[in-house]
Amino acid sequence: MTSGPVEAPQSGTPAGWLLRVVTDRRVAFLLVGAVNTAIGFVAFFGFDDLWSALRPSWFDILGAEQAGWVHNTVVLACAHVVTVICAFALYRTLVFRVRGHVWRDLARFESVYLGSIAINWVLLNAMTQWFGMVPKVAQTIIVVLQAFLSWFAHKYFSFRRAVPLPDANTDGGMP
Repeated sequence: MTSGPVEAPQSGTPAGWLLRVVTDRRVAFLLVGAVNTAIGFVAFFGFDDLWSALRPSWFDILGAEQAGWVHNTVVLACAHVVTVICAFALYRTLVFRVRGHVWRDLARFESVYLGSIAINWVLLNAMTQWFGMVPKVAQTIIVVLQAFLSWFAHKYFSFRRAVPLPDANTDGGMP
C-alpha cells in the first residue's frame, strides 16, 4: 500500500532521510514507534533496576503492597518522561517534519500520551479483572489499538499546522 512520494507537511520543509527511504509516512510512523517502544522498554527496565538498587531503607515501612504500588508508579513515571521526550524528537524530526511551535507541539504530544496512559489503565484493568485476560495478552491488544489511534492523534493534533490560505493577490490556484 504505497501512497506515492511524501510531501513535506510544511512549505519549505524537505522530507528527511527516513521519508526519502520509506515513502509512506504511516510506515515511517510505525518504524519510529518500534524504535520508541524499544527505548521505552530499556528506560523502564533501567529505572526498575535503578530503583531497586537505590531504594531508601525507610521505604520498607510501607509494607509489600504499598511499596510495590509506589515502586511501579515511580519507575513508570520516570520511564514515561524519557520515552515521551525521545518519541517527540523522533516523530517531530523523522515523520512529521514540522518546524516552530516546539512547546505547543510538546504540550499537545504529551496530552496524547497522558490520554493514552489513562485509556491503557482503564482497558488493562477491565480486560484482566472483568474478562479474565492474561495481562500480557491484554496489554499487547491495547498497544496495537493505541498505535493505530496515536497516528491520527499526532497527525491531526500534536503536529497539526494550519493550512495556508491562498494569497489575496492570486487567483487562489483556480485555473
